[in-house]
Amino acid sequence: MRKILLYFGLVCLGTFAPGQEAAPDLILFNGKIFTSVASHPYVEALAIRGDRIVAIGNSKTIQATAGPKTNVFDLHGSTVIPGLNDAHHHFDLGPPEVEVDLPTRDPSWAQLKDGLAGALSRNPAHGLITATIGFKVFGDPSIDRDVLDRIAPDTPVSLQTFTGHALVLNTAALRLYKISEDQPDPMGGRFERDAKGRLTGVLREYAVMNTARAVADRVPDSEAIVQLRRQLEEEAKFGVTTIQELAITMAPARAIALLQALGTPIRVRVVRMPGTTPTGRDTKEGDGVAQHPASLITVTGTKWLADGVGVEGTMTPRGKWEIPSQPPLDALFTALPLEFPEREYPAMLQESIRNNDQLLLHVSGNLSVQTVLNAIDATGGKAVWQGRRLRFEHGDGIFADQFARIQQDGIIVVQNPTHLAPIAPPGVVVFQKAQPLKSLLAAGIPVAFGSDGPINPYLDLMFAINPGNRTSEGLTREQAVIGYTLTSAYAEFQEKEKGSIEPGKLADLAVLSQDIFTVPAEQLPKTASVLTVVGGKIVYQANAADGH
Repeated sequence: MRKILLYFGLVCLGTFAPGQEAAPDLILFNGKIFTSVASHPYVEALAIRGDRIVAIGNSKTIQATAGPKTNVFDLHGSTVIPGLNDAHHHFDLGPPEVEVDLPTRDPSWAQLKDGLAGALSRNPAHGLITATIGFKVFGDPSIDRDVLDRIAPDTPVSLQTFTGHALVLNTAALRLYKISEDQPDPMGGRFERDAKGRLTGVLREYAVMNTARAVADRVPDSEAIVQLRRQLEEEAKFGVTTIQELAITMAPARAIALLQALGTPIRVRVVRMPGTTPTGRDTKEGDGVAQHPASLITVTGTKWLADGVGVEGTMTPRGKWEIPSQPPLDALFTALPLEFPEREYPAMLQESIRNNDQLLLHVSGNLSVQTVLNAIDATGGKAVWQGRRLRFEHGDGIFADQFARIQQDGIIVVQNPTHLAPIAPPGVVVFQKAQPLKSLLAAGIPVAFGSDGPINPYLDLMFAINPGNRTSEGLTREQAVIGYTLTSAYAEFQEKEKGSIEPGKLADLAVLSQDIFTVPAEQLPKTASVLTVVGGKIVYQANAADGH
């Protein structure tokens, strides 16, 4: 890998004759700069003054604008992209834990038992043990609180499905999470019980979300700052300059306080993601919170779950939701039940109109798509909704017969490409209708990208260009990067400010360690940022010793 020598002294403006425009603070030239603008996708050079891009073009022309105090940086052919914008991000905030080593995301019960035994041997202080499970364990209702108690009678054990929508806890974990035996079910969630009414240790949907918030609220601010700083710094190392934080673990007021205390290096949009109570949805979360509390922090939008996930069947009882044994697996999305009573969906839309607040809906199944589209028609249709940029997060169950309605209503689809990772051998068509991508763009529907999981946007890009479950839906690399930059900015009403490398836009960009437009697809996850810039300021710079 070519080493790029980076040297930046103190930046100040040069002195010019009256009326002459000030010279740039920084010029990057001799590069492969992807603009995310389809009409002129690549340029050689750019100039930055203050927090804005002031010029783009060929190297000779841009270099000619330099003044005596301009820092001029030779890219030596390196690739530059607009700063990545993770449109679907979740902070990981919680207590210390020991994670069970497992060979797969869908382990067998035998593999899980062996893993738990190993974790218990490494955890003499009886701290929390966590494990990620799939349908093999979750689909077996005999694996419950009592079974886990026999393995770990005194140590809290939490089994979380890889989707994050269900938990299986032992008695010690129920106590740790302060879940009482008479805990009432929240709307859109469930604490499952046996025939005698005793908790089985299984939590579903909003019961999981409410618990995650309660646990995160007990993390001291000092520790929360450490955890959040680590995650934000990791984002910057990948060239992510904005995250849209769908705030499961924090109410907006706490998110603002923590982000201000740690001094976030990148832009954070906090999206309210309230919980529910036994009587309804918490529609008041974040009332009175400033929309722009700091230059790099905004608070806008509200997200609700319209349904659950195909692996677990929303809140279908364990053992009754069936995974098709052979592809195609479209039934996972065709039959997926709703999260809430049907009356709640037009209510969500009406709240969005009344509060002039963008609505984001977790939409996995086809029924939820149809229910929301019908609710849109009932609350004004295209005339009301076309400019409101309602978002369908995931959208796996959008089928082609709904494309026209989605396009006319101005809905944005935010997909998480790691969800498109292959779950069957090469050549097997896993889905015939589900998980559209390329066809959404062809229908004029904006498609943005976010992580919703591992922090590696180049892993996401790999699956966006080669979605293993439906390979015909793959994007070009340029389309995928536009989805992760300009369309993600559009998804938060910020496309005039960021998301592309154009004069007048915020100087948010990343110099990459390799050319993501030409390297073999399987090499994309090895990409890192050499230099990450937010508003004209360097927030991450790789050391020369890194080999970057």
